[in-house]
Amino acid sequence: MSTQHLSEQEIIRRDKLAELRTMGIDPYPAALYPVNTTAAFIKQQYKGEENKADFADVCIAGRIMSVRDMGKANFAVLQDGSGRIQFYIKQDDICTGDDKSLYQVVWKKLMDIGDIIGIKGYVFTTKTGETSIHVKEFSLLSKALHPLPIVKEKDGEAFDEVTDPEFKYRQRYADLIVNPGVKDVFIKRTKLVNAIRDFLNERGALEVDTPVLQSIPGGAAARPFITHHNALDVPMYMRIANELYLKRLIVGGFEWVYEFSRNFRNEGMDRTHNPEFTVLEFYVAYKDYEWMMDTTEQLLEKAAIAVNGSATVTVGDKEINFKAPYKRISMYDAIKEHTGFDISTLDEDGIRDVCNKLHIHADAKWGKGKLIDEIFGSTCEHHYVQPTFITDYPVEMSPLTKKHRSKAGLVERFELIVNGKEMANAYSELNDPLEQRERFEEQVTLMERGDDEAMFIDYDFLRALEYGMPPTSGIGFGIDRLCMLLTNSPSIQDVLFFPMMRPEKGME
Repeated sequence: MSTQHLSEQEIIRRDKLAELRTMGIDPYPAALYPVNTTAAFIKQQYKGEENKADFADVCIAGRIMSVRDMGKANFAVLQDGSGRIQFYIKQDDICTGDDKSLYQVVWKKLMDIGDIIGIKGYVFTTKTGETSIHVKEFSLLSKALHPLPIVKEKDGEAFDEVTDPEFKYRQRYADLIVNPGVKDVFIKRTKLVNAIRDFLNERGALEVDTPVLQSIPGGAAARPFITHHNALDVPMYMRIANELYLKRLIVGGFEWVYEFSRNFRNEGMDRTHNPEFTVLEFYVAYKDYEWMMDTTEQLLEKAAIAVNGSATVTVGDKEINFKAPYKRISMYDAIKEHTGFDISTLDEDGIRDVCNKLHIHADAKWGKGKLIDEIFGSTCEHHYVQPTFITDYPVEMSPLTKKHRSKAGLVERFELIVNGKEMANAYSELNDPLEQRERFEEQVTLMERGDDEAMFIDYDFLRALEYGMPPTSGIGFGIDRLCMLLTNSPSIQDVLFFPMMRPEKGME
């Protein structure tokens, strides 16, 4: 970045950097710094006179977050990976000889908020009762050239956090520094993933990896990202789902496989959609969608407790209870309940007419399945706040799903709806290779009509099915949306470290 684009503060910090180097101080030293504790450990374990000897020689490192200048002594706050702690730094303690430049020049003039330092000293309690570190030695570990946003605090709590989404999502690294609560969201996300992984591993599931770069974007109805493989001179697609690869593994003899899959869909962005997102999918041989509903309830109850200590979570002004069992209702019954229309016996034209009566857009290129999906999404989905299984979908909506064993025209599928949004999608998997081929061919017809979300035919997957796939149940969970729920985050961007954004203008 050229100096003409620098702010006054950035120019001043660069001048300080040059002065430090002139003094022979390396502003970015490579040496190991012997940290032996953390801010959180000190604040939790220090008991004053009772155990002060255990804290007589502490070494800690982190960012300077605030300074109170008192002349020849300062109180300041240091933030490490565990939290914040106050420290007291005095001229005569760190400059024992006649040369006071380390304090008067380096500390008072050349240090800034955001600089990363190391301090050594002992722990004590101030007159106001605050656990603090009395500094005997400090070292500059990294000079910050860009100033941090100012966050106002009172009694150790932020009351004027930086909330500008442009800043928070584009500069997540700075957001994590100045807004402590942001880190908690991502710690909970890791707890969520670990709880799910433990649940599956304990039951004998095998975690696997499948391709992200694919020749056929299969396993879902979505618009893919397209790229090109130069060496093979063929078009390639970023994964929209990993379903077909996981089912290949079921064919190959694995009886329970799962993957935390990074998927990519070339579609719009809003508060619940990001083009790059994480899905958990798992497939289990010799099970059906009824078994999968029971298992889903158990998994989500455990996950909620692992993240928040309770099966009940607060989402906005609502309380959502993940304790099993969950309500179950068929898609046709849900539509009838909320619109008054029974569409179970209607053909495409009849359903299109219902859309018109409900003032729902019905694109001419959409087939019966897409029209039903629009009706449900527009009139029903938002009513289901508590976890609810929407079951028994029309066959036209589910090209990879086994036909219902007792209800003609339906398939054995459910979606889990929580807080008005889809959280999971599951099937009794279609394992008849001839019927699967017919379903794929129907998708091609939709594609020819202009539906850019219709599925491609994956001939290798059809070949795999011809070797024989056992009765199987599979499910996909939206991890980002589930994390939103369990952390009370209003936007998917709040649970992604680096959400998709437009390229930033003026960066050089």
